[in-house]
Amino acid sequence: MPLLGGVRPPIAVLLCALLVVAAFAAAGLGTVHEQDVPQAVADAERQIAADTALSVATSVNARATELRRTAASVTPAAGSSPARILKSLPPARRSTGAGHSEEGAVLLAPRTGKLLAAGGEPVLLTGMDVTALARSDADAIKPRLVTSASGEPRLLFFARVTAPAPGRVKDENADQARDLDENQAGDKRAFLLVVSEKLLAPQVYGGGRTGQLVDQDGKVLASTAGGPARTPGNGDRALLAAAESAADAGPRTAGTSGSLLGDRHRGLRRVAGWAPVAAADGKDETSGLGLTILTYRDVPPLKGGPDHIRFALVAAGALVLIAALVTVVLWRVVQRPLLRLHLSAARLAEAASKGPGARGELARPVPVAGFGELGRAGRALESIRRQLVGESGPEPVPPVRRRPGIRSLVVACVLLIAMWGAPLLFLVNRVQAGKAVPAASVADQQARTEAVADRVRQTLGQSYTDLAAVASAASGQSRERAADVLRRTLADHPKYRSLYVLDRTGAILTRVGKEPLRSLVHAPTGSGITRVNTSGRIPAIAAYAQIPSARTAKDAAPAVLFAEIDVNALNSLLSRPGLGSVWLTDERHRVLASSVGFQAFQPLPSQGFTRLTARTAAAPGSAGSPVSAVLHAETTPGAGPSVAAAAPLARTGPAAGLGWRVVSAEPAAALKLTAYQAQARTMLAGLLALTAGIACLGWLHIVVVRPLRALAGCAERLAGGDRRTVLYPVHHDECGSVTRSLELLRQALAGQGRGDRPGPSSAPAPSSRCTSAPGPQRIN
Repeated sequence: MPLLGGVRPPIAVLLCALLVVAAFAAAGLGTVHEQDVPQAVADAERQIAADTALSVATSVNARATELRRTAASVTPAAGSSPARILKSLPPARRSTGAGHSEEGAVLLAPRTGKLLAAGGEPVLLTGMDVTALARSDADAIKPRLVTSASGEPRLLFFARVTAPAPGRVKDENADQARDLDENQAGDKRAFLLVVSEKLLAPQVYGGGRTGQLVDQDGKVLASTAGGPARTPGNGDRALLAAAESAADAGPRTAGTSGSLLGDRHRGLRRVAGWAPVAAADGKDETSGLGLTILTYRDVPPLKGGPDHIRFALVAAGALVLIAALVTVVLWRVVQRPLLRLHLSAARLAEAASKGPGARGELARPVPVAGFGELGRAGRALESIRRQLVGESGPEPVPPVRRRPGIRSLVVACVLLIAMWGAPLLFLVNRVQAGKAVPAASVADQQARTEAVADRVRQTLGQSYTDLAAVASAASGQSRERAADVLRRTLADHPKYRSLYVLDRTGAILTRVGKEPLRSLVHAPTGSGITRVNTSGRIPAIAAYAQIPSARTAKDAAPAVLFAEIDVNALNSLLSRPGLGSVWLTDERHRVLASSVGFQAFQPLPSQGFTRLTARTAAAPGSAGSPVSAVLHAETTPGAGPSVAAAAPLARTGPAAGLGWRVVSAEPAAALKLTAYQAQARTMLAGLLALTAGIACLGWLHIVVVRPLRALAGCAERLAGGDRRTVLYPVHHDECGSVTRSLELLRQALAGQGRGDRPGPSSAPAPSSRCTSAPGPQRIN
């Protein structure tokens, strides 16, 4: 019967596994080279470009939505001329950081596209099918990018304005009446509003960084210069062309950002990032603009780091020697003697079953291995052979002594492999975060944290501005009408979780949406942003605005209008790829929102983050300055070294006096730095070697060592005269084959004692059994 498994597969697999680990160590560590610009710096620049593109796209979307909402809320008097309707529209806000400023506006007839009124600079509509635009749904018209008469880029936004239809006019105004009748639908007139706004430079953070807004033809539309002035050279133009070519290679949607390396200039290396200004699904207002954000700055190249090739070759060579040594030892001490024992036992069993005619085979001695269980089994088998030929009788079973055996050899092999793997796993190529993390990565973490703080500030400022407009609309309205206004506002602003009106005592008069989380007792004075609870499961941040009183209104909605902002909306603002964990904290460094799981009003995860956040504080009345640092493991227990940054939420606006901060922390090991790559691959090589050694030698212990120990005991008891214990083989391997041969020899010895011819039929009824598999046994 062929042998299945046994001693050879574990040893062969161990050799192959250790050689594979050695090859991985040589290839993995040998290919780690220090770059003059680390990949972490290039990735950070790419992410900064993506953050800037997201900010630009968000502002364009918000402006388009705001213009449509504003145009829909305008209610001109009946009979107002188009020019008066145009003048009644509020101008665009210029101080929100949205990147737009209104330059001109026109009203078009919805059916013909005829110009009815204009204001500000001329709005160029050349090259557009004005009639088709006027007849289409204004909400479906995407913003357009055009060039003004002065050659400057402009964004065109579209909205629909409705006004009450006029009565019949006098004969001298018959021509104007006919024009207005063309726009009349029922008792209302509809106009297409087109607003031209200046495209301002994108807001970028970080010293020495430049941000550019580029169209699909590679033309720079707007630029924010950072650092010393530098005349664009061929390298800069090539960098811009490469970024635009990379953006054109795929769909202009979010997630297709990238980074590029430019030329050297005065000992500095230019690193650039690019990202398209478009939503991931391509369905937002910016999807048809074809804009790309390009950010770049000059960084000092790193000096040459340690060469890992020599270490990789030495480590791989040492593991190859260990693999060869372990394999040779196991082959000489375990595999070869076990195979000899298997052949000798089979020879004796076959000779014993043939009777007196096979005396020649029984006369040949059994080669005895001199180590451990194999030596014990070999000596017992030789004693059985001598008993079969009548040279001696049963020998007493020697007492079992605690001597080194095969198990000790296996443990020694594990320790030998561990001598190679354990230092790689715990000692070699350890990284000192303060030296390994370049200053550029620390500065990039701070710049991205400032960008997140600015996004939160804009969102809170927009919420406050929208709520102030709603408060004005609710002024003088009855409670029922005010409730309708709140319901429409809640439907238009998904970031609000609850809207309610408080009277002067703090009692809720009108509410729409979810149950308020507010725990304040009295209504505050003024308007702004505040935290309306200090405990509970969910932190509640709200915008509030005073409702202007209307003396002529009866049953008017009084006091203060509150809009609680959904914490999930704030959490989504904080979450950015590659920025790590981000927290929004109050003036006492308690968490109000986070990109990771948190408990309401919990402190920051470690004192290191708290001390870093406290460093942003400045003189009384000022918002403070952003800071960043590499926090070591002792300041962030359980998290390892981190690149952390903190930035004040706002220096101006409704959130300026709150003292809130945005704090971020990215594990240093997550950065794509050469030192951490070498450390990770070194640890992986050590872990693989330990895993391979323990797994294969554990396999060898299970299938060979443990059965061999039981087999040696059975053989010694048989040699000592135990003829009643039946031996049962369990596995079809060398140990199972020896056990099967010993059972045949037991039957031969039992028959010899009765003078019968040996054979299976002469075996007495067994009183117990002995197997080659490990487990509890009872042997008589």
